[in-house]
Amino acid sequence: MNIQAAKKPLLEIKNIKSWFPITGGILSRKIGFVRAVDGVSLHINKGETLGLVGESGCGKTTLGRTILGLEKAREGEILFDGQNLLNLSGRAARDLRRRIQIIFQDSLSSLNPRMNILDTVTDGLVEHKMLDGTKEDNAKRLLKEVGLDETAVYRYPHEFSGGQRQRINIARALALKPDLIVCDEPVSSLDVSVQAQVINLFVGLRDSYNLSYLFISHDLSVVNYIASRCAVMYLGRIVEYGNTEDIIKNPMHPYTKALISAVPIHGVHKPKPLILKGEMPSSLSPPSGCRFHTRCPEVIGVCRKKEPIETTLETRKVWCHLYH
Repeated sequence: MNIQAAKKPLLEIKNIKSWFPITGGILSRKIGFVRAVDGVSLHINKGETLGLVGESGCGKTTLGRTILGLEKAREGEILFDGQNLLNLSGRAARDLRRRIQIIFQDSLSSLNPRMNILDTVTDGLVEHKMLDGTKEDNAKRLLKEVGLDETAVYRYPHEFSGGQRQRINIARALALKPDLIVCDEPVSSLDVSVQAQVINLFVGLRDSYNLSYLFISHDLSVVNYIASRCAVMYLGRIVEYGNTEDIIKNPMHPYTKALISAVPIHGVHKPKPLILKGEMPSSLSPPSGCRFHTRCPEVIGVCRKKEPIETTLETRKVWCHLYH
């Protein structure tokens, strides 16, 4: 299968940059930028799950928040259903952004401790005037969708386990009938057995409602299960992008190889994981040339001087001098 979309994507990101200014001195002048997302392009089709993986600090959460409008894009385009979200304002932006929801990593802090579950999952419906019947009926229906008992509507977030709270977050996101849900490490804080249940819930809802997901995770085994395509991110940029199965079985970029080597497989003896040298450089002052060259075990001379260009290889794209 070719990684290029055969039809118009639901979401298309073109060269998005999300930089954060650094100020200093008495006059608080700008002295630099943290380049959290620095020229990322990808697309998501209707009913598809795209996995976004990488180390902590690589910019994957910032990218998700930028799509939602929670962070401001410095330049680029975010096309949703053909419309550039960055050019919209007022009612038009409100109506279109309703179709994009987010599920955060921390299931407790993302819920208002003073609101019961009834108000939590129906707040968006009230705000957008989408209530069909009573709040109680809508809340009970949504809780049933995510596998919770309808009697939970009058309880508060602290009365639930982590897995149950994440189901409540899913119900809240589902309430507004979105087309795309950004899932920001939604199972990383859960026990392994609960993770499996919540992931299966994501799959079931996707198939039932033809949802699209941007599934952000550092766990490649989870991404391999839920995502048909995958983008590997390092220091604000995509380094490998294509079919998940092909990337997992045959990683090409040295960074992807290191990530894959660290994934344990039950019942299979694997060689010693590839340990990368040092820490990820600062996005305030990224290295010249290839951003991975300071840690790459396969670095060559050109890597230190010149940025790699996109190389397309059947089911994937890779940004590495070794393949150009």
